[in-house]
Amino acid sequence: MNCVVCSDLRRVFAAESNAYREAHFSACYRVTTDLAGQKNVVRERARYVLEEHSRVCAAMVKPIAPSPVSDVPTHLERLAA
Repeated sequence: MNCVVCSDLRRVFAAESNAYREAHFSACYRVTTDLAGQKNVVRERARYVLEEHSRVCAAMVKPIAPSPVSDVPTHLERLAA
């Protein structure tokens, strides 16, 4: 099951990472690091949004199986002994 939002957020993060790398390795980086710094902030925001969505995304969250019903009185008797 693929989440469209997850796919979009991954694509945005990849694009922002590429933009940051281009700014970091450009010739103007030696003169000023402002552009690379701004690109890094945008990239980190994209990463944060992706991580936040991944925590609540129904496609990413694995369902927790309910535990089998145990015989509570028997369990309590064993503890009392």
